Amino acid sequence: MTAFAKNNQVIDIAYLTQEKIPPPSFSNVDLFIKNKGIFGAELAISDNNTTGKFTNQQFILKKFIVPVDGNVVDVFTKNIADKFRYVISNLPAESLLKLADMPVAKQMLIFDATTVDDDLRNGQCRGNVLHLLPDRAMRADALGQYMMKKRWTKWFLVIGNTPEDRLFVEAIKRSAKRFNMDIVVEKTWEHSFDARRTAQSDVAVFSQVDDYDVLVVADEQGMFGEYLDYRTWLPRPVIGTQGLVATAWHHTHDQWGATQLQNRFKDLAGRWPEEEDYAAYLAARAIGEAATRTKSNELGPIKAYLLSDQFALQGYKGNPLSFRAWDGQLRQPVLLAAPRSLVAVAPVEGFLHPRTELDTLGFDQPETHCQWKD
Repeated sequence: MTAFAKNNQVIDIAYLTQEKIPPPSFSNVDLFIKNKGIFGAELAISDNNTTGKFTNQQFILKKFIVPVDGNVVDVFTKNIADKFRYVISNLPAESLLKLADMPVAKQMLIFDATTVDDDLRNGQCRGNVLHLLPDRAMRADALGQYMMKKRWTKWFLVIGNTPEDRLFVEAIKRSAKRFNMDIVVEKTWEHSFDARRTAQSDVAVFSQVDDYDVLVVADEQGMFGEYLDYRTWLPRPVIGTQGLVATAWHHTHDQWGATQLQNRFKDLAGRWPEEEDYAAYLAARAIGEAATRTKSNELGPIKAYLLSDQFALQGYKGNPLSFRAWDGQLRQPVLLAAPRSLVAVAPVEGFLHPRTELDTLGFDQPETHCQWKD
C-alpha cells in the first residue's frame, strides 16, 4: 500500500475477464481486439483519483485475466472473494450468473460491462448485478424510434443462424409491434458464409422479395451482414447488427464532450474505444461518483446511492445516466451510427417518457425488482 493510500479512504475494485479465442475473420478491416474493457476501466480510475485528491479517497484497480482454458470460478474464489466488494465483469452471461449466485457474492456488487441479454434484466436478473451496456430491447427500440420518425414502416427481416441472432430477432419483433411496423418478409440466411465470393449473386437473388422500406439484419457474429449493403435487389438501407447500428458508443461520436474522452482513450490505448471500453469506464466512474458523494467505501451506502434518484453519471451523451432500481440496467441514450458517421441519438425527439426520457428505450418490461435467485 502506498503512503497516499495509508492516509486516505481506499476503494478497491477488481476487474475480471477471460481471454477469448479470435473468431473466424471475414474481413481484414475489423481486427480482433483482445483487451476490450481494460483501458476504459483504467482511464476511469485515473479520473476517480483526480477527484480523490480533494476527497481523501484513493481508487485501486486490480486486473484478473483468466486464460482461455482457465476456470473463472476458481480465479474469482481464490483472488476476489472476500477481498473485493466491487467487481467489473467482462464475462459472458453464463459465467456472470455463476459468480453472482455464489454465496460470497451477496456481499459484493458486480458491474456487468459486457452482456446485452434481455433475460439478465428480467427473468434472470440478480440483485447484486448492475448492467452498463444497453440490452437488445433498448437497441431495437432505438432503431424502431428512428424508423418511425423516417416513416420507414415496412421491414424485410434477414436472420442469421446463431442463438444470439434469434435473441436479437425477438427484440426486433417486439419493437416492430410496439411502433406499429410491418415485417413484410422474414428470411433466414442460408448461403455460404464466404460472402466475398457469393455476395454479388446470392444477395441479389436472396433479396428479390415484395417491396419494403428497410432491410433489418440480425447477424451478431458479423458472418454475412456486412455484405448486404449495396447488393440487394432493391435499393434499400440496411439496419440492425450491420449498416445503421444501435450502440452504446461509437468512434464517430463527438458531441457533449465525447471528443475529449475519445482522444484521451486513444492516447492511453492506441486505438478508439469500443463499447466494452465505454461500459468499463462507466462502471468504474459510477463507483467513483457514489464513493465521492457518500464519502464512503462501504458497500451499503454506495449501492443505495447508485440505485437512488440522486445518482447521476456523466456519460458524454447529453443526459445524465442513472440505474433502474428494479433491474439494474443503466438508463442511457443509444447512439445510431453508420460506419463513418453518427446519424441520430435515441430517445428520438417525440419519444419522451414522463418518468425520464431515457426510459423510452426497452422500458415496457414489468418492474421485476431483482432478487436473489437461489
